[in-house]
Amino acid sequence: MRIRKSWFIYAALLLIYVWTFAGIPFSGFKETAGQITKAILRGIFSPDWGYIYLPEGEDLLRGLLDTLAIAVMGTFISAFLCIPIAFWAAARNTKSKAISDTGKFLLSFIRTFPEIILAILFIKAVGPGSFAGLLALGLHSIGMLGKLFSEEIENVDAGPSEALTAAGANRLQILWFAVIPQVLPGFISYILYRFEINVRSATILGIIGAGGIGTPMIFALSSRDWDRVGIILLGIIVMVTVIDAVSGFARRRVT
Repeated sequence: MRIRKSWFIYAALLLIYVWTFAGIPFSGFKETAGQITKAILRGIFSPDWGYIYLPEGEDLLRGLLDTLAIAVMGTFISAFLCIPIAFWAAARNTKSKAISDTGKFLLSFIRTFPEIILAILFIKAVGPGSFAGLLALGLHSIGMLGKLFSEEIENVDAGPSEALTAAGANRLQILWFAVIPQVLPGFISYILYRFEINVRSATILGIIGAGGIGTPMIFALSSRDWDRVGIILLGIIVMVTVIDAVSGFARRRVT
């Protein structure tokens, strides 16, 4: 029976793969694909070092700092705004399941829209630039962090809360002395992890005009300035690697 069930799962997976690849149109490679690939690799391995800093205008450092600022502010704003929604969505924190389900639905609704869709909407509303990218990352991160925060709240140990209740503490005192100390390490860890994701997302949002290093990246790609593409990619790799290392160290210290 177990072998038959395994074969059924493998057959279902095979059908899914066949269906997936059958729907992908493949018209072959262009005749210039080899030349373009060589030009890209040549530019990436011989980057434009002069673009790192330009006193007169946009350069790599300014673009990376802009991207970092978008990620920091988007994460900072969402981390504060999602906390009340997380307590609202936590099942053990509310007496009515309907209230908790409403909070969960709100967080799911926010997470439905990808960052790039939100960025396009905000570009139409506030214009292109870093502010649109900040709003897109901040709003999307509310949905993701709120879900993780609510799960962290639901998993707290009820012992300290019950002890404070027996001692006559009010809800605010229970929240401050029993709940917050338990969920705070998890909150900080999730915020740092979300910050890592937002840094990567901020580089992509710039491609559609939402600020950051993605904007000069798309200009360099459009003009086939491959050596500039190379230095921008190198800068992104270094920034993401450093942030991942620092964030990972901070998460290990917190948890």
